[in-house]
Amino acid sequence: MTARAAGKSYGTVPADRQKELTGLEFVRGLADGTLPLNTIAGTLGYDVTEAANGRVVVTAEPNGAHLNPAGTVHGGLAATMLDSCMGLAIQSTLDQGMGSTTLEFKISFVRPITPETGVIRAEGAVINCGRRIGLAEGRVTDGKGRLLAHGTTTCLIFES
Repeated sequence: MTARAAGKSYGTVPADRQKELTGLEFVRGLADGTLPLNTIAGTLGYDVTEAANGRVVVTAEPNGAHLNPAGTVHGGLAATMLDSCMGLAIQSTLDQGMGSTTLEFKISFVRPITPETGVIRAEGAVINCGRRIGLAEGRVTDGKGRLLAHGTTTCLIFES
């Protein structure tokens, strides 16, 4: 778990509270700790560290708890980080009372991730966001800026 995530709370944001916030306010609340991160973030040890309109960054430091039987970090860590950063990037563009959910996403792994990789960063950015469908892409990189994984998502936008 990153040091910053250690002091954050995990859980869900009540639906009534979500409806009061714009998408950007919601995502910034996750990043600054005024809203709880989702429980899978606590389980996997990742944190929402940056939030802007149409752009979200999620970070984690892989460790032994993330390994697959072959000894590299399970692809599910990068996939979950990409799903989160891309979906939240779309959420950050939405008006108050609107929500989104992932319809599909694709991921391509470029390099193996190990605990020795150090902190990894998943950055999601909106490609296009319409009234019903949002598209985003994401990149997972290491501390040297090398690409580890790339993904794209399609999200359904709806009244929450």
